[in-house]
Amino acid sequence: MRLSTKSRYGLRALFDIAYNAGSQPAQIQDISRRQDISPRYLEQIFQGLKKHGILKSKRGPQGGYCLAKSPEEITVRAVIEATEGDTLIVDCAGRRKGECGFDGSCVTQTVWEESNSRLNEFFESITLKTLCERGETLGIKREQDHRFMYFI
Repeated sequence: MRLSTKSRYGLRALFDIAYNAGSQPAQIQDISRRQDISPRYLEQIFQGLKKHGILKSKRGPQGGYCLAKSPEEITVRAVIEATEGDTLIVDCAGRRKGECGFDGSCVTQTVWEESNSRLNEFFESITLKTLCERGETLGIKREQDHRFMYFI
């Protein structure tokens, strides 16, 4: 599986919001600067994350983006599914099973299904809170100190 920049940048941006913004909306320009991601591209990514209930936005001079859920409720899997559509390694596994002419008679199909299941379990086990804890361990400097707060 090769993830697109939408997933990788989306996860980095969500980490940035959880780690730096606290209860305040995060400005796209600040996220862009800290994560070195184009503001226009972030806007595109954020539209999908809003649609999937991961982010919400607030308009106006004090506006920006905030998490729609607490950091411990947002998993890496949810972010990938919001940006990629699914986490399938190959089309013949999971929800797309049955699209292959060898369905039910292919010895490798079980390999893909099991690897997909394990990968999903792993992605489900890591949350934004986990990433924030790792950020602290790595000594990543915060622009605003807070402890896993969120804006609702």
